[in-house]
Amino acid sequence: MARAAKSRPANRSPRTRRTAGYLHGYTPDEQQRLYHQAAFLADAVHDRLPFRRCRELLEVGCGVGAQTEILLRHFPSLAVTGVDRSAANLQRARAHLRRCPWAAGRLRLREAPAETLPFPADAFDGAFLCWILEHVADLARALAEVRRVLRAGSPVVVTEVMNATFFLDPYSPNTLRYWRAFNDTQRELGGDPFVGARLGNLLLGNGFADIRTEVKTFHLDNRQPADRTEFLAYWTDLLLSGAPALAQAGKVSPEVVAGMRQELERVARDPDAVFWYSFVQARARVP
Repeated sequence: MARAAKSRPANRSPRTRRTAGYLHGYTPDEQQRLYHQAAFLADAVHDRLPFRRCRELLEVGCGVGAQTEILLRHFPSLAVTGVDRSAANLQRARAHLRRCPWAAGRLRLREAPAETLPFPADAFDGAFLCWILEHVADLARALAEVRRVLRAGSPVVVTEVMNATFFLDPYSPNTLRYWRAFNDTQRELGGDPFVGARLGNLLLGNGFADIRTEVKTFHLDNRQPADRTEFLAYWTDLLLSGAPALAQAGKVSPEVVAGMRQELERVARDPDAVFWYSFVQARARVP
Protein backbone atom coordinates (compact mmCIF):
# COMPACT_ATOMS: atom_id res chain seq x y z
CA MET A 1 0.00 0.00 0.00
CA ALA A 2 1.33 3.45 -0.86
CA ARG A 3 2.26 5.61 2.07
CA ALA A 4 0.05 8.63 2.66
CA ALA A 5 1.69 11.96 1.89
CA LYS A 6 2.96 13.79 4.93
CA SER A 7 2.65 17.51 5.46
CA ARG A 8 3.27 20.01 8.19
CA PRO A 9 0.49 20.27 10.78
CA ALA A 10 -2.08 23.00 10.41
CA ASN A 11 -1.39 26.35 12.03
CA ARG A 12 -2.09 26.46 15.72
CA SER A 13 -3.32 29.29 17.85
CA PRO A 14 -0.69 31.69 19.26
CA ARG A 15 -1.07 30.04 22.65
CA THR A 16 -0.28 26.50 21.46
CA ARG A 17 2.56 27.64 19.21
CA ARG A 18 4.52 29.38 21.95
CA THR A 19 7.79 27.88 23.13
CA ALA A 20 7.95 26.50 26.66
CA GLY A 21 10.57 27.81 29.04
CA TYR A 22 13.33 25.74 30.58
CA LEU A 23 13.15 25.82 34.37
CA HIS A 24 16.69 24.53 34.93
CA GLY A 25 18.41 27.30 32.96
CA TYR A 26 21.50 27.12 30.74
CA THR A 27 24.32 27.74 33.19
CA PRO A 28 27.62 25.81 33.04
CA ASP A 29 26.59 24.00 36.24
CA GLU A 30 23.31 22.90 34.63
CA GLN A 31 25.10 21.78 31.49
CA GLN A 32 27.46 19.66 33.58
CA ARG A 33 24.49 18.20 35.46
CA LEU A 34 23.05 17.01 32.15
CA TYR A 35 26.22 15.00 31.44
CA HIS A 36 26.02 13.42 34.88
CA GLN A 37 22.31 12.67 34.42
CA ALA A 38 22.85 10.99 31.05
CA ALA A 39 25.67 8.79 32.37
CA PHE A 40 23.82 7.99 35.58
CA LEU A 41 20.62 6.88 33.79
CA ALA A 42 22.27 5.37 30.70
CA ASP A 43 21.52 1.73 31.57
CA ALA A 44 17.80 2.45 31.99
CA VAL A 45 17.39 4.86 29.06
CA HIS A 46 19.56 3.10 26.46
CA ASP A 47 18.65 -0.51 27.19
CA ARG A 48 18.09 -2.46 23.93
CA LEU A 49 17.33 0.57 21.75
CA PRO A 50 16.05 -0.46 18.28
CA PHE A 51 18.58 1.50 16.21
CA ARG A 52 20.94 -1.27 15.05
CA ARG A 53 19.71 -1.05 11.44
CA CYS A 54 19.44 2.75 11.39
CA ARG A 55 21.98 4.90 9.59
CA GLU A 56 20.55 8.45 9.91
CA LEU A 57 19.12 9.14 13.36
CA LEU A 58 17.38 12.34 14.43
CA GLU A 59 17.80 13.37 18.07
CA VAL A 60 15.28 16.03 19.05
CA GLY A 61 16.37 18.08 22.05
CA CYS A 62 19.99 16.98 21.97
CA GLY A 63 21.00 19.67 24.48
CA VAL A 64 24.68 19.49 25.39
CA GLY A 65 25.21 16.23 23.50
CA ALA A 66 25.14 14.02 26.59
CA GLN A 67 22.75 11.44 25.11
CA THR A 68 24.31 11.91 21.65
CA GLU A 69 27.66 10.70 22.91
CA ILE A 70 26.09 7.49 24.24
CA LEU A 71 24.13 6.86 21.03
CA LEU A 72 27.24 7.23 18.87
CA ARG A 73 29.22 4.95 21.15
CA HIS A 74 26.55 2.24 21.21
CA PHE A 75 25.85 2.27 17.46
CA PRO A 76 29.10 2.55 15.46
CA SER A 77 27.32 2.64 12.07
CA LEU A 78 25.00 5.48 13.08
CA ALA A 79 25.15 9.14 12.05
CA VAL A 80 23.23 11.47 14.38
CA THR A 81 21.63 14.80 13.58
CA GLY A 82 20.92 16.66 16.80
CA VAL A 83 18.44 19.53 17.08
CA ASP A 84 18.10 21.91 20.01
CA ARG A 85 16.63 25.38 20.48
CA SER A 86 19.47 26.57 22.76
CA ALA A 87 22.53 28.00 21.03
CA ALA A 88 24.44 27.82 24.33
CA ASN A 89 23.75 24.11 24.69
CA LEU A 90 24.73 23.42 21.09
CA GLN A 91 27.99 25.27 21.56
CA ARG A 92 28.74 23.11 24.59
CA ALA A 93 27.71 19.97 22.64
CA ARG A 94 30.12 20.75 19.79
CA ALA A 95 33.01 21.30 22.20
CA HIS A 96 32.20 18.13 24.14
CA LEU A 97 31.73 15.86 21.14
CA ARG A 98 34.92 17.09 19.47
CA ARG A 99 36.70 15.35 22.33
CA CYS A 100 34.98 12.03 21.52
CA PRO A 101 36.92 10.27 18.75
CA TRP A 102 33.98 7.99 17.91
CA ALA A 103 31.85 11.07 17.02
CA ALA A 104 34.17 12.29 14.25
CA GLY A 105 32.38 12.56 10.89
CA ARG A 106 29.14 11.17 12.29
CA LEU A 107 27.45 14.25 13.70
CA ARG A 108 25.42 17.27 12.63
CA LEU A 109 23.96 19.83 15.05
CA ARG A 110 21.24 22.35 14.16
CA GLU A 111 19.55 25.08 16.16
CA ALA A 112 15.77 24.78 15.82
CA PRO A 113 12.64 24.23 17.93
CA ALA A 114 11.10 20.78 18.07
CA GLU A 115 7.88 22.16 16.59
CA THR A 116 9.56 23.29 13.34
CA LEU A 117 12.26 20.88 12.18
CA PRO A 118 14.45 22.27 9.36
CA PHE A 119 14.53 19.05 7.32
CA PRO A 120 12.66 17.66 4.33
CA ALA A 121 10.25 14.75 4.57
CA ASP A 122 11.73 11.24 4.79
CA ALA A 123 15.18 12.52 5.79
CA PHE A 124 15.85 10.04 8.64
CA ASP A 125 15.36 6.37 9.47
CA GLY A 126 15.05 6.68 13.25
CA ALA A 127 14.34 9.22 15.99
CA PHE A 128 15.32 9.55 19.66
CA LEU A 129 13.67 11.99 22.09
CA CYS A 130 14.74 12.02 25.74
CA TRP A 131 13.56 14.44 28.46
CA ILE A 132 12.44 16.91 25.80
CA LEU A 133 8.63 16.75 25.44
CA GLU A 134 8.23 17.84 29.07
CA HIS A 135 9.62 21.21 27.91
CA VAL A 136 7.67 21.54 24.64
CA ALA A 137 4.54 23.67 24.49
CA ASP A 138 2.92 22.11 21.42
CA LEU A 139 3.39 18.37 21.77
CA ALA A 140 1.19 17.40 18.82
CA ARG A 141 3.05 19.72 16.48
CA ALA A 142 6.45 18.41 17.64
CA LEU A 143 5.48 14.76 17.15
CA ALA A 144 3.87 15.53 13.80
CA GLU A 145 7.16 17.07 12.72
CA VAL A 146 9.09 13.99 13.85
CA ARG A 147 6.78 11.77 11.83
CA ARG A 148 7.08 14.04 8.78
CA VAL A 149 10.87 13.76 8.58
CA LEU A 150 10.98 9.97 9.13
CA ARG A 151 10.83 7.30 6.45
CA ALA A 152 8.23 4.54 6.53
CA GLY A 153 9.14 1.83 9.02
CA SER A 154 11.45 4.06 11.08
CA PRO A 155 11.65 3.33 14.84
CA VAL A 156 11.01 6.09 17.37
CA VAL A 157 11.94 6.04 21.06
CA VAL A 158 10.56 8.67 23.44
CA THR A 159 11.64 8.76 27.10
CA GLU A 160 9.78 11.10 29.44
CA VAL A 161 9.11 12.08 33.02
CA MET A 162 6.09 11.20 35.13
CA ASN A 163 6.62 13.47 38.11
CA ALA A 164 3.47 12.41 39.98
CA THR A 165 5.27 9.18 40.94
CA PHE A 166 7.85 10.78 43.25
CA PHE A 167 7.81 9.32 46.79
CA LEU A 168 10.24 9.84 49.64
CA ASP A 169 10.35 8.38 53.14
CA PRO A 170 10.85 9.70 55.84
CA TYR A 171 8.10 12.23 55.16
CA SER A 172 9.64 15.46 53.88
CA PRO A 173 7.06 18.29 53.72
CA ASN A 174 9.41 21.00 52.46
CA THR A 175 10.64 18.74 49.66
CA LEU A 176 7.06 17.97 48.63
CA ARG A 177 6.12 21.66 48.78
CA TYR A 178 9.11 22.47 46.60
CA TRP A 179 8.23 19.63 44.20
CA ARG A 180 4.69 20.95 43.77
CA ALA A 181 6.05 24.42 43.00
CA PHE A 182 8.57 22.88 40.58
CA ASN A 183 5.85 21.06 38.63
CA ASP A 184 3.37 23.95 38.75
CA THR A 185 6.01 26.33 37.38
CA GLN A 186 6.92 23.95 34.58
CA ARG A 187 3.26 23.86 33.58
CA GLU A 188 3.06 27.66 33.71
CA LEU A 189 6.08 27.80 31.39
CA GLY A 190 4.18 25.69 28.87
CA GLY A 191 5.71 22.30 29.69
CA ASP A 192 4.20 19.12 31.09
CA PRO A 193 5.89 17.35 34.04
CA PHE A 194 3.45 14.43 33.69
CA VAL A 195 3.77 13.86 29.95
CA GLY A 196 5.15 10.32 30.35
CA ALA A 197 1.66 9.00 31.14
CA ARG A 198 0.35 10.52 27.89
CA LEU A 199 2.92 9.15 25.46
CA GLY A 200 0.70 6.35 24.17
CA ASN A 201 -2.14 8.73 23.32
CA LEU A 202 0.20 11.33 21.83
CA LEU A 203 1.96 8.86 19.53
CA LEU A 204 -1.32 7.23 18.50
CA GLY A 205 -2.92 10.59 17.79
CA ASN A 206 -0.03 11.58 15.54
CA GLY A 207 -0.16 8.52 13.33
CA PHE A 208 2.54 6.27 14.81
CA ALA A 209 2.07 2.49 14.89
CA ASP A 210 3.19 -0.50 16.99
CA ILE A 211 3.25 1.70 20.11
CA ARG A 212 4.57 0.13 23.29
CA THR A 213 5.13 1.86 26.60
CA GLU A 214 7.26 0.67 29.50
CA VAL A 215 7.21 2.13 33.00
CA LYS A 216 10.71 2.08 34.47
CA THR A 217 10.83 2.44 38.23
CA PHE A 218 13.52 3.24 40.76
CA HIS A 219 12.35 1.69 44.04
CA LEU A 220 15.32 1.97 46.36
CA ASP A 221 15.30 0.88 49.99
CA ASN A 222 17.48 -1.13 52.40
CA ARG A 223 18.00 -3.83 49.78
CA GLN A 224 20.20 -1.47 47.70
CA PRO A 225 21.74 1.02 50.17
CA ALA A 226 24.58 2.07 47.86
CA ASP A 227 22.24 2.64 44.91
CA ARG A 228 19.86 4.56 47.17
CA THR A 229 22.62 6.86 48.40
CA GLU A 230 23.85 7.50 44.85
CA PHE A 231 20.38 8.17 43.51
CA LEU A 232 19.50 10.55 46.34
CA ALA A 233 22.62 12.59 45.52
CA TYR A 234 21.60 12.70 41.86
CA TRP A 235 18.01 13.65 42.75
CA THR A 236 19.17 16.41 45.10
CA ASP A 237 21.18 17.97 42.25
CA LEU A 238 18.14 17.74 39.96
CA LEU A 239 15.86 19.44 42.49
CA LEU A 240 18.29 22.21 43.33
CA SER A 241 18.94 22.96 39.66
CA GLY A 242 15.53 24.64 39.56
CA ALA A 243 15.91 26.55 42.83
CA PRO A 244 17.31 29.83 41.40
CA ALA A 245 14.47 30.21 38.88
CA LEU A 246 11.81 29.22 41.42
CA ALA A 247 13.15 31.62 44.04
CA GLN A 248 13.45 34.48 41.54
CA ALA A 249 9.83 33.91 40.47
CA GLY A 250 8.69 33.88 44.10
CA LYS A 251 7.44 30.31 43.85
CA VAL A 252 9.42 29.03 46.82
CA SER A 253 10.83 30.80 49.85
CA PRO A 254 14.44 30.53 51.04
CA GLU A 255 13.05 28.73 54.08
CA VAL A 256 11.49 26.01 51.90
CA VAL A 257 14.72 25.52 49.95
CA ALA A 258 16.75 25.35 53.16
CA GLY A 259 14.21 22.96 54.68
CA MET A 260 14.37 20.74 51.60
CA ARG A 261 18.16 20.59 51.81
CA GLN A 262 17.95 19.52 55.45
CA GLU A 263 15.29 16.90 54.69
CA LEU A 264 17.28 15.40 51.82
CA GLU A 265 20.38 15.22 53.99
CA ARG A 266 18.33 13.53 56.71
CA VAL A 267 16.83 11.03 54.27
CA ALA A 268 20.30 10.24 52.91
CA ARG A 269 21.46 9.36 56.46
CA ASP A 270 18.35 7.40 57.42
CA PRO A 271 19.05 3.64 57.39
CA ASP A 272 15.38 2.93 56.51
CA ALA A 273 14.89 5.53 53.80
CA VAL A 274 12.79 4.75 50.71
CA PHE A 275 12.97 6.47 47.31
CA TRP A 276 10.52 5.86 44.47
CA TYR A 277 10.32 7.41 41.03
CA SER A 278 9.03 6.15 37.69
CA PHE A 279 9.51 7.38 34.14
CA VAL A 280 8.02 6.13 30.88
CA GLN A 281 9.72 5.00 27.68
CA ALA A 282 7.61 4.62 24.55
CA ARG A 283 8.65 2.83 21.36
CA ALA A 284 6.83 3.09 18.08
CA ARG A 285 7.40 3.15 14.32
CA VAL A 286 6.24 5.17 11.34
CA PRO A 287 3.71 3.14 9.32
